[in-house]
Amino acid sequence: MNKFNEREKSFENKYAHDQELQFKVNVKRNKYLAEWVCNRLGKSNIEDYAKALIKADFQEPGDQDLIKKIQEDFKANNTPLDPKELNKEIQSCFERAKKDFL
Repeated sequence: MNKFNEREKSFENKYAHDQELQFKVNVKRNKYLAEWVCNRLGKSNIEDYAKALIKADFQEPGDQDLIKKIQEDFKANNTPLDPKELNKEIQSCFERAKKDFL
């Protein structure tokens, strides 16, 4: 294999690794977020809610599907939720999840 092919393969492997790591961080973030939501709403089934958030996060690219699910759950529970607080918590959970893998 020549140097160009070796470099190309190396970049492909790094990209695949980065994508896998990003997926794992997002799943972990959603678990932390589920814990926060359940604590706020007084729910005890954190694992089930984490699975629901992970599933919701696959509906669309980005976090809008996740945000929508959480907002709907707060509304269904008649609990106020400030969008800025939610965004801050999502970011905090993401940073915490990154630390778990880095």
